[in-house]
Amino acid sequence: MTTPAHTDAIEALQRETRRFPPPPDFARHANAQPGVYDEAADYEAWWAGWARQLEWSKPFTSVLEWNEPFARWFADGELNASVNARDRHVANGLAARVAF
Repeated sequence: MTTPAHTDAIEALQRETRRFPPPPDFARHANAQPGVYDEAADYEAWWAGWARQLEWSKPFTSVLEWNEPFARWFADGELNASVNARDRHVANGLAARVAF
């Protein structure tokens, strides 16, 4: 068996330089707009802001518990995925819309 050439090695796959920009209309409606990396510099505050848009049955007080190699996000909070996926939208008057 021969050793693969360096360019055929798995490490060569880690150097992807192509770019695939989204269509302009898609980008215009995306949640992540230019500057999102700057906004997320304080990543705990950034994720907490997004998490507060959900409906929590018991709101979180701790965003991140980091004990390497384990991370627990919003560990003391409780939420119901069904409520956030469906019920809160019905309560906001969107019950007549079809959910796909």
